[in-house]
Amino acid sequence: MTKRQPIDYKKELEDASKSMILIHDPQVLIKMIVRRLVQRVGVKHIGILLYNKEKDTYVLTVSRGLSGLKIPAGFARMDSDNPLIRFFRERYDKKFFGTDVLEYKKLNQRVTDKKQSKKAANFLRKVSFQMEMFEAVACVPSFFRDELIGILLLGAKERNAAFKQEELNFFAALASDVAMAIRNAQLFKELEGELEKRRSLFIHTTIALAATVEAKDHYTHNHIARVTNYSLAIARKMQERMKLDDKFMENLHIASLLHDIGKIATPERILNKTAGLTIGERKVIQQHPLKGVTILQAIRELHEVIPGVKYHHERYDGKGYPEGLKGKEIPLSASIISVADTFDAMTTDRPYRKALTKEEALVELKHCSGTQFAPEVVKAACEVLLPQA
Repeated sequence: MTKRQPIDYKKELEDASKSMILIHDPQVLIKMIVRRLVQRVGVKHIGILLYNKEKDTYVLTVSRGLSGLKIPAGFARMDSDNPLIRFFRERYDKKFFGTDVLEYKKLNQRVTDKKQSKKAANFLRKVSFQMEMFEAVACVPSFFRDELIGILLLGAKERNAAFKQEELNFFAALASDVAMAIRNAQLFKELEGELEKRRSLFIHTTIALAATVEAKDHYTHNHIARVTNYSLAIARKMQERMKLDDKFMENLHIASLLHDIGKIATPERILNKTAGLTIGERKVIQQHPLKGVTILQAIRELHEVIPGVKYHHERYDGKGYPEGLKGKEIPLSASIISVADTFDAMTTDRPYRKALTKEEALVELKHCSGTQFAPEVVKAACEVLLPQA
């Protein structure tokens, strides 16, 4: 058997601490720590009991080591009244041993000590039995402030050698860092969960807000949902040719839902007019992108989606509104919504005209490519909108 090289425990601790900072998943973090200990220290098996706050119980989250010497992860659960949990929660480790590490050998010596009271001896005997269940020769608690986050269960070393004091000190110091890292990782996961809840609520609120437009405009039933679906389909096709990240897709999603939000400020008599619009009425309609900006700019979370709403009536040749932007000056999200919006308008019946077929609408998009619409957006639209529709 190859002899292990001496371990620089200070360096090991520093390396472990640096690695832990980078990991925000508690499960991944714990597995990394356990794997490191098994490989570097030469422990036959290691397990970690981790506190589950929701169920107020400690679960054997990770177990590593030789086959037959480890209890399967998730198999063991301990409530707060378990003797081993109580031993550390109520800080009997300090009262009885004045140390952060509980050693099985010293624990049993204390159990048989005749100076020990009967009540204390019975309690310590129960703690000893718990360690025997896990074949643990040492237990190291991991505290965050006064909260017991977990317990490191250490099996025997290879060749059954005794743990040196420097190794026990290393475990105690590591446990302190682990507690901080685990708590930070848990907080990060909780934050992710809260953000996802907020995002879901935000999307539903956005949909409800967008629905108020359709409630005013009788001729655009389900228009917003279709434009959103078309826009996202076009963008996904464009992802095959260019890098559009998740943030872009999310902003496009919301901008598509809200592209006509400014119509809330447009009189219903104009929105629902069955005859052609006068020049004055058309000017009122053309104000809706800027009205939308006015509505949305008060909501900080929507600032990044405003360009898609504001500029979705701009034209590639610079003849659109509200600012007459042209070519690449027009934000990509707005260019995509413009094509999706126009495609849906052409393929939907209106009081003053019948809908075009999907094929006819795509021919019209191609005809206006490079003048009204961005060519790369039209190209993607022609590849996806026919099967979509």
